[in-house]
Amino acid sequence: PMSSNQSPAMVSEDIAIKFDHVTKTYKLYKDDRQRFASIFWGKKKRDSVTTIDANNDLSFEIKKGEAVAFLGENGAGKSTALKLVTGVAYPTSGTVTVNGHVSALLELKAGFDPSLTGRENIHLRGQALGFTEEQICAVEPRAVEFADLGVYIDQPVRMYSSGMKSRLGFGFAVSSDPEILVVDEALAVGDKKFKKKCYARVREIMEDENVTVLFVTHSTGAAEEFCKRGIVLDKGRKLFDGSIEDAMAFYEGNF
Repeated sequence: PMSSNQSPAMVSEDIAIKFDHVTKTYKLYKDDRQRFASIFWGKKKRDSVTTIDANNDLSFEIKKGEAVAFLGENGAGKSTALKLVTGVAYPTSGTVTVNGHVSALLELKAGFDPSLTGRENIHLRGQALGFTEEQICAVEPRAVEFADLGVYIDQPVRMYSSGMKSRLGFGFAVSSDPEILVVDEALAVGDKKFKKKCYARVREIMEDENVTVLFVTHSTGAAEEFCKRGIVLDKGRKLFDGSIEDAMAFYEGNF
């Protein structure tokens, strides 16, 4: 699927992701009272609200099959850019174009229905992403096997620990044959053995030259291992875009 407010014809077929002068502005309220006031008392109260541009006039193109690392400190705008790619958030201005099915290793525990079993939640997540019944039936056994939750897979998710929900989320994300994989490297979950399994599977997906990868990291070592290109962000702006070696040198020299 394409998530965009731009005609597909305007973007070359070999482009997986395009940000065209994208700004994402968040309003910051001092407290709930101020948030409430801004809704009901309009502009006069709203003027006192602080805004922050989490992404600020951001433009880049990522070709299909590229593996790109986003480097930056906390608050640089990396997570916001990923949310715009996955459709969790929408730009305040500018255009985000995404060509292909996105699988995200981000907020793994979000979006599960606690009253449904793990297995039923796999089906629910597949339906939400627009998968056909055939695709969901192909993903289910692989996700179940990867999550390795034993009998709990057929128990309601409200009985799961936080770690078990993450395993289920990870299992689904890495079993759905993504065309675009969005990875926050901090999200390998569980014990040492399971983390190893997570990294091995992500590496396997990333080695498929047809898969486009966005990799967010603080660790330049992990970026160099997986990616050929690096984009350095700071306070929502793009400071550098080039080879991973040059991007790492820029990042390490400036932060």
